[in-house]
Amino acid sequence: MILVEAVQGKSTAEQTVEIVERKGKGHPDSICDAIMESISVALCQTYMREFGRILHHNIDKGLLAAGRTEKRFGGGKVLRPMQLIIGDRATFRAEGNEIPVNDIAVDAAKRWIRENLRSVDPEGDVDYRSVLAEGSEELVSIFAGPADVRGANDTSAAIGYYPLSPTENVILELERYLNSREFKERFPDTGEDAKVMGLRKEDALSITVAMPLLCRHISSEEMYFTRKREIHQDMLAFLNRFRNKDFKHFTVHYNTLDLQGRGLNGVYLSLLGTSAEDADSGQVGRGNAVNGVIPLFRPMGTEAVAGKNPVSHVGKIYSVLAHNTAKTIYEGVEDIKEAHVFLLSRIGDPIDRPRMANVKLLLQRGRETKKATNQAKEIIESALGSILRLCDELAAGKYPIC
Repeated sequence: MILVEAVQGKSTAEQTVEIVERKGKGHPDSICDAIMESISVALCQTYMREFGRILHHNIDKGLLAAGRTEKRFGGGKVLRPMQLIIGDRATFRAEGNEIPVNDIAVDAAKRWIRENLRSVDPEGDVDYRSVLAEGSEELVSIFAGPADVRGANDTSAAIGYYPLSPTENVILELERYLNSREFKERFPDTGEDAKVMGLRKEDALSITVAMPLLCRHISSEEMYFTRKREIHQDMLAFLNRFRNKDFKHFTVHYNTLDLQGRGLNGVYLSLLGTSAEDADSGQVGRGNAVNGVIPLFRPMGTEAVAGKNPVSHVGKIYSVLAHNTAKTIYEGVEDIKEAHVFLLSRIGDPIDRPRMANVKLLLQRGRETKKATNQAKEIIESALGSILRLCDELAAGKYPIC
């Protein structure tokens, strides 16, 4: 069933207060999401190469348990490695052939760490424990035999919206900048664990950033606070490009737990660039939504998208589809402030036939409702009709889901 309706009210950007968070790629939760998604993509590639189809798997349970390090100005050492626990289910045998699932999983995890965390040695700084096992017969049977459109393997709901508010966009772009090649070349002494929280009140945006400095680059407390001031000024310069009618005032607070005069106890130093080295563990599903932010003033689902299989797990498929379709509706229908898409599956039903597809359009004042709702309905029908293409793109890792 498809139901499109016009709604009234203020857009998120028009509300007085807005709060938005983004966890950077070195945050323990983001690491878990990204690695489990990388493992799913690697398994999809293996299954397609060996069997011509994607087999049952869900790598959406994972834990990065914090290790232990010793830090000092100018260096440090790992005392106990981080531990990555990889779950949940996968296909280990098909058509009489064994599939080295655990090897594929660990190799994919090491590859992601090597490519994204400059200071982490994937061989020595992390221990890997795979607890992947065979799936239940009932869920595995969804993948048996040829099928164009699989049945949903869960009863799930997903939510998507567009456009991002100016606040959401600034928070997203700032974290991406802090982890960009450009920034890391200028500030190689910064880690990847950048967490950005934004509070907008009317046209004033207050941002709090936590991002460690790497202890091997910092020889003293004085040097730490000098570099901190330089980084702070660089962030303000970056944010100046967003100063417009939406934002007349910016404030940035950086590493606010610091206290000068306390030595190592008063600074945010890191040996490996992530707080998972000794301070904070990570878990799948606790990070960013598939559009890259944690938007506290938006409707939000509870699905952990990362690592779910891309051909039957509607928790993943519908989450990406909802955001994509909301974007297409916003760009294809005139005079829309916001578009929200809500999708509900029922286990066993074909994934291209949701039990409910509800689109809520926040229209500009005076916009003709019937024409807009009809156009939106055509767009969502088209999106559901091309869902197999989306599944193929998810299997190829086209969509960054964190």
